[in-house]
Amino acid sequence: MATRIPMKHKETGVLKDGYYGFSWTTLIFGFFPALFRGDFITFIGGFVISVIIAVMTLGIGAFFISLVWAFMYNKYYTRKLLERGYVFADTEANNAMASSAIGVIAA
Repeated sequence: MATRIPMKHKETGVLKDGYYGFSWTTLIFGFFPALFRGDFITFIGGFVISVIIAVMTLGIGAFFISLVWAFMYNKYYTRKLLERGYVFADTEANNAMASSAIGVIAA
């Protein structure tokens, strides 16, 4: 199950939620959570690849892509936020837990 971690942009102060852990919404809805989070490039790329694989495997491959992506997407999304200048904005303990789960060093 995904865990939410508040994040704040260092320069602009914009707040966003980062996530880590398994993404049930990604498992159920495929690449649409990326679209709803404003991660358009990931949505377009993943959706196109998923459709191509689904056509080639009569839909079976798309299920496996969704399953694997459900384990990866929250970590991927939160790392992208970190790369864009966001930092964890929760308690020290929660920030350390998120850093450990994502595999980054908390700043």
